[in-house]
Amino acid sequence: MSEITADVVVIGGGAAGMMAAGTAAGRGKKVILIEKNRILGKKMLITGKGRCNITNACEDVETLLENVTVNHTFLYSAFYGFTNADTVTFFNNLGVETKVERGNRVFPVSDKSLDVVEAMSRFIKHSGVKVIHDSVNEVLTETNGSVCAVLTSKHGRISAKSVIVATGGLSYQGTGSTGDGYAFAKKLGHTVTDIIPSLVPLKVAESWVYDLMGTSLKNIEITVVNKNNKKIYKDFGEMMFAHFGLTGPVILSASAHLRPMMPDEYKIILDLKPALSEKELDTRLLRDFQKFNNRDFVNSLGDLLPQKLIYIVISLSGIEPRKKVNSITKEERKRLISVIKGIEFNVTDFCPIEQAIITSGGVSVKEIDSSTMESKKIPGLFFAGEIIDVDAYTGGFNLQIAFSTGRLAGLSC
Repeated sequence: MSEITADVVVIGGGAAGMMAAGTAAGRGKKVILIEKNRILGKKMLITGKGRCNITNACEDVETLLENVTVNHTFLYSAFYGFTNADTVTFFNNLGVETKVERGNRVFPVSDKSLDVVEAMSRFIKHSGVKVIHDSVNEVLTETNGSVCAVLTSKHGRISAKSVIVATGGLSYQGTGSTGDGYAFAKKLGHTVTDIIPSLVPLKVAESWVYDLMGTSLKNIEITVVNKNNKKIYKDFGEMMFAHFGLTGPVILSASAHLRPMMPDEYKIILDLKPALSEKELDTRLLRDFQKFNNRDFVNSLGDLLPQKLIYIVISLSGIEPRKKVNSITKEERKRLISVIKGIEFNVTDFCPIEQAIITSGGVSVKEIDSSTMESKKIPGLFFAGEIIDVDAYTGGFNLQIAFSTGRLAGLSC
């Protein structure tokens, strides 16, 4: 088998890898993109529930950086070099019309992630990238320590002056994110920080959540506190109950702040009516009680709470369900309000990393030049995307990291 040569080999055909490959090829480099799946962008196809939340339309780069939960300063050069506005323009120029939804989330107008992946595929094809579907077994170096080639399963050795590792993390392993890049980095002397799930559902101790499985809540507020009652995180939005605990946008974002994860370390306090003060809620209850004056208490909260939640709230309040509404005391209303404004959940663990949207941890940013994405240890080795120890909230921020770091690596290799 004759040896294949290239200027740049990109390992991984996801968002970061395709952006890096297309960018490098656009500079006249001979680029080979190696993807072990038979299709490119497999993980992108399932992001945003199959709609692909490509970025966030927040007002400026500083706001982008504020939404990065780990090592945000590392991304200054990448974000300023390729902003969220640049991402939108990039896809618009590739024929993907975009729209902005709640939380400044940017989606394709078609609501089809396939349109985004196909646009990226056109981008690399028109740039002249050669795609090889194969597995990389090792990144090889010269005696002087610089990158010289990769060793693949089917195509053997592929020589290159630069290698960009964009293999993703460990989340959604069915898409091919199986941690290969971490092994490459470690073997080449890089530090890989602890790999844990992030943007992941949470398990809780309260067994009664099973009875609420599938129940969604909108316009709620959660507050996360640690065992010392110190506030860790606060958010407003949507959540959902699952058989194991809690999920949904505010829960996934909260999970990024639970470090370290240990049983009894964190509580989530759920406010079902954050728009109402306790006094305003009391007024609302009195109005509802007047409306249902002769009914049992259990039949008086249908205008205020989802049906499935009524029984739980009443149980937590300690009020007799069959007590007549007109007999509810002021003290009992006070207990009821306390529950509605503060249901507590004891977090026991993350759900498995397979359920995580992203992986927290990765190649240490201390060992990567933030202005180029090049390794400080191995000349010619670059990193892009989720393999790097940076992660952010939901809402398009993590794909923006992939596009920005991929772009920077492609410009620098």
